[in-house]
Amino acid sequence: MDLISTTPALRDACAKLATQPFVTVDTEFMRETTYYPKLCLIQMAGPDETAVLVDPLAKDIDLKPFLDLMADEGVVKVFHSARQDLEIIWLMGGLLPQPFFDTQVAAMVCGYGDSVSYEQLVNDLAKAKIDKSSRFTDWSRRPLSEAQLAYALSDVTHLVKIYEVLAGELLRTDRGAWLDEEMGVLTSPETYRADPELAWRRLSGRMRKPREIAVLTEVAAWREREAQSRNVPRGRILKDEAVIDVATSAPRSVEALGRLRTIPAGFERSRTGADILAAVERGFVRDLAEISMPERARGRSGGNGALVELLKVLLKAVCENEGVAPKIIATVDDLEAVAEDDSADVPVLHGWRRSLFGEKALALKHGRLALSAEGGRIVVRDLV
Repeated sequence: MDLISTTPALRDACAKLATQPFVTVDTEFMRETTYYPKLCLIQMAGPDETAVLVDPLAKDIDLKPFLDLMADEGVVKVFHSARQDLEIIWLMGGLLPQPFFDTQVAAMVCGYGDSVSYEQLVNDLAKAKIDKSSRFTDWSRRPLSEAQLAYALSDVTHLVKIYEVLAGELLRTDRGAWLDEEMGVLTSPETYRADPELAWRRLSGRMRKPREIAVLTEVAAWREREAQSRNVPRGRILKDEAVIDVATSAPRSVEALGRLRTIPAGFERSRTGADILAAVERGFVRDLAEISMPERARGRSGGNGALVELLKVLLKAVCENEGVAPKIIATVDDLEAVAEDDSADVPVLHGWRRSLFGEKALALKHGRLALSAEGGRIVVRDLV
């Protein structure tokens, strides 16, 4: 198939797809050497067997027709594992597709396991095979090979059947509303705004001291701003382990910075070294009373380890019985929160998750429910 490389051709293709009830979408991109993803290819297909490959690197092409299609509320946009694709669309046009459907999330609701792969769904639902030999090729080089184009096309043509099967299953089981919360997160602009002031959250781990978090906040924010302004990966500025090392050690002199084993020799006397020390100082002048400690850092009350393990067993038993992936119902953090507090503000104690699992978790915690093993399966029994 030829690549669409002109705006008029793209406009015509998008106009045709806009007449369909849904369109499947995928992208190929590169970000190994950049902070922001470099869009290299757009793939789309409709249920009428229309299939489109778009070259966003073509000279003078305007992607507005594609963005208009993504914003068209009369067409469902179908992706698989959409987060990075949606990030690209957000960065390009400041919009997120509506209405939107993620087949990976839908598959979890339908019992295909946690983070089910596209290849597995193609095998199971579309009864087809994918040649993955082109998966990790350089999508920015031109011309693209026939193998690359065929692989890219398969990412959206098979998705048509997958969507139809999963949408039908959700309708049959009346679980469509279960997707709303997950889809809401994926289509929220906040999910894709890389705020430097929040960069510390992905590195906080088990840090328990407010001063460590204060320094981490400043150093991580400095690194994020540098990476964004230079459009390079965060690790090119300073590796994660070095940021954590600086936060926990809090060096306040060139010599102290140079003694950290994660800091390359001589780095401490560079401009970057001076920036790191300045960030550390900003961390030291922050008001510790205003530091927001991560949930894990606050520590759970002692003695709940065995209860959390029982809740994990209950979760697995409920998920096996209901045919839904555990990941979409509760995380380990959620279970720890429930073990500590009946009123914890976690998803598993709200909405359909509470009805499906949360109430059972509280019943187990308070001795109103029991677990037993029968015939190799866990059986859940009410005690009152």
